[in-house]
Amino acid sequence: MLVFDRRAVRLHRDRAAATVGSVADLLRDGAERLLERLDDMTGGFGLALDVGGRGVVAPLLRARGIAVVSSDLSVAMARLNGGLAVAADEEWLPFGPGSFDLVVASLSLHWINDLPGALIQLRRALRPDGLLLASMPALGSLAELRAALTEAELALAGGVSPRVSPFPDVSDCAGLLQRAGFAAPVVDVEEIVVRYADPLRLLHDLRAAGETNAVRARARAMAPAGLFPAALAGMRGEDGRVPVTLRLAMMTGWVARSG
Repeated sequence: MLVFDRRAVRLHRDRAAATVGSVADLLRDGAERLLERLDDMTGGFGLALDVGGRGVVAPLLRARGIAVVSSDLSVAMARLNGGLAVAADEEWLPFGPGSFDLVVASLSLHWINDLPGALIQLRRALRPDGLLLASMPALGSLAELRAALTEAELALAGGVSPRVSPFPDVSDCAGLLQRAGFAAPVVDVEEIVVRYADPLRLLHDLRAAGETNAVRARARAMAPAGLFPAALAGMRGEDGRVPVTLRLAMMTGWVARSG
């Protein structure tokens, strides 16, 4: 199923290359949480593939003494990684079998139509005993925004259109790793709650990160007048701030020696 408009995803990331620095702290927090899993592992990783790291993952890997090749759907975003970087579609990766010891995909797989196929390609790009570390928003992420937009649009227009990306259930993520042929798959959840004093900053941050709506079935016409102010106003908590929940599925999978 073609759920996402991949051209829109690329254009959003092209545009966000100039602004992603404003949300680098949040992206770095998510990447550091994912990379903490390396602390408990024996042995080293010589060469890693950074998939869609938006300029924050590659420096963290280099700080650990790991050489890095970075890839991104957007040429402009790929340039932010420094070192060796290529522009490549995650659904058609240009890397040969057994090219890397480690693959890190921090918050970069959730706009892919053929996620099982992309994971299979990442497994093939890993050497035996190679490791995949991946994170993606899971069901429950941006739940406050999704509910507020739905309620406000129903009140204003009498119907709704998809304005927040669909996310997988955490229970499905381990199955995705198994389906792609990874051994010893492990999936756990890290939850981050960000509270915005200025609710419009939430929308600005999503745009700055390249995370604006790329669902193929999205409405192409202008949103109903007042939709976003009404939705954001309805999200304010007792402290006057707008809470936004990110439920991150942290995925770990190995490549078996035999496969």
